[in-house]
Amino acid sequence: MAQQQICTQRPGEQGMMTMGSVDMVTIGEALEATALSLGDKPVDRKDAAAIQAAETRATGEFTTLPGGLAAAAQEAAATNERTVLEAGKVTIADILTDAAEKLGGDRTVTSEDAEAVVGAELKNCPEMKTTPGGVADSICAGARLNHQL
Repeated sequence: MAQQQICTQRPGEQGMMTMGSVDMVTIGEALEATALSLGDKPVDRKDAAAIQAAETRATGEFTTLPGGLAAAAQEAAATNERTVLEAGKVTIADILTDAAEKLGGDRTVTSEDAEAVVGAELKNCPEMKTTPGGVADSICAGARLNHQL
C-alpha cells in the first residue's frame, strides 16, 4: 500500500501535532482484490477493457504494453470466446494475481481512476452494467477507501 502522511492533533494538547502514516490503496492492490473476490470467473471483453483502463491509469501509458496485464486480459478474453469447456478458460485470478507486481507502475487509486475503469467496463457490456465484485467494483472500493482517509 502507498503511504500518505497525515497530521493529527492529540486530544487536549493544543498546538501539538503528530505525524502518522495511513496506508492508501493502489490500483494494483485493487486489481488483486478482484482476483480474490472473483478469481474463478472467466475473463471476458468487459473485464479486459476495465483492466486496460486500470493499467493505463496506473502506468500513464496510453498503449497496451506488450506482456502487460491488459495484453494478457485481451488475449484471455479472445481465447475464452473460442473455448467451449469452462475448465479450459482463463480466469480473472490467472491474470490479476500479483497484479501490483506485474504492473509497469502503480499508484494510489483515485475517484477519477474509478470513473475511467467503470466507463470502460460499461462501454464493453451490452447490458450496460458492471460485474459485482469485478474490476470496476474493486477500483471503486479502493477509491472510496482512499477518499475516506
